[in-house]
Amino acid sequence: MHTVWSMGAQWTLLPPLLLAVVLTGAIGLEREAGAKSAGLRTHTLVGVGAAVFMLVSKYGFADLLGVGQVTLDPSRIAAQVVSGIGFIGGGLIFVRQDVVRGLTTAATVWVAAAVGMACGAGLPLLGIGATVVHFVVARGFPPLARTIRRLRREPPVLHLSYVDGRGVLRTVLSVCTERGWSVQHVEVDRASTTNEGQRVAAVTLLLEGRGELSGLAGELAELPGVRSAAAGHEDAVE
Repeated sequence: MHTVWSMGAQWTLLPPLLLAVVLTGAIGLEREAGAKSAGLRTHTLVGVGAAVFMLVSKYGFADLLGVGQVTLDPSRIAAQVVSGIGFIGGGLIFVRQDVVRGLTTAATVWVAAAVGMACGAGLPLLGIGATVVHFVVARGFPPLARTIRRLRREPPVLHLSYVDGRGVLRTVLSVCTERGWSVQHVEVDRASTTNEGQRVAAVTLLLEGRGELSGLAGELAELPGVRSAAAGHEDAVE
């Protein structure tokens, strides 16, 4: 007659669980301090859940190993944790005014699950190391990124001139965001007038993003109403 318990001395499974609580709780506190959408409770619960799934996957069916032809694959539940955590991460990512937000928070939830899995798998040093790396990236990389942006010789800048009053600027901004650029600042001067009496707006766009700026300038130069477009200090594209 088989016992209802899968294994004896189940208290030995508590230390990995407690370690998962401590490590993922620390990750959650860092997110909580930054007033992110997923904070202390979310990260801790994700880490604890992942650790429990790993412990169940490793030890939950120990009493069945000697029965008939039953074999154990400890990776089967772990694989489902990796897939399932994507639903939580996806719910944290949203788009507002063509700007994607929540990517970092979704990534930290993913990391919290990985830390919990490492603890449940009996790999405490790996879990601790991943937690340390999280703090290095979350707290150390933003100042480094700001420093790199300040050290760039010239920010991405577009100089445009177009016939005013035709909604050209709205179209220009839309094209920039569609091509992956974020418009940080717009400076408009509508003082000039053509010989035909049309008002011409001279616009400087300060951008942020990656891509071929000259190609964007060429595309904008083809828009109706745009008289010229120049990337940075390059010559205008007529």
